[in-house]
Amino acid sequence: MAAEAEVLDELHSLRARLPRLTGALAASVDGLVLAQDIRGVQPEGLAALTATAQGVALRLTDATGQGDFRELLVRGAHGYVATYAAGSSAVLTLVAEGRVNVGRLHLEGRRSGNRIGELLRVAAQQPDRTPGRPPATPTPTVTGGPLPVRTPSPRADRTRE
Repeated sequence: MAAEAEVLDELHSLRARLPRLTGALAASVDGLVLAQDIRGVQPEGLAALTATAQGVALRLTDATGQGDFRELLVRGAHGYVATYAAGSSAVLTLVAEGRVNVGRLHLEGRRSGNRIGELLRVAAQQPDRTPGRPPATPTPTVTGGPLPVRTPSPRADRTRE
């Protein structure tokens, strides 16, 4: 993905702004890892669990008439797991220590979720380019009259003896 480096930069920046943050992961709503800055947790497993939790949260907000999914916060005995919408195709999951300032966690998580959503939206609108490869050029079209017809040479009809 073209925006992967920018998303990873956003995750690093987020971890620098929130010192009690122990991990950050951006995933597609289908549970695929887009970028991660997390240790001690398997990113692929967390992405899959995040997609599942986000799906349940969507159903819950829909069933109660609360509108579109925005965020989900889970508090455990040792800390927090927070998931934020990152556009329509991704989610941001943050893992934080129990001593984190939850208001700051929400503030920074929402900002980063919006930023990541915007990065992914812009990347989806741009044509895919492989580094080092020139952009695709359109195939030339032939204009004018019909193409000349090539007639076979008399030699092509001869068979070898």
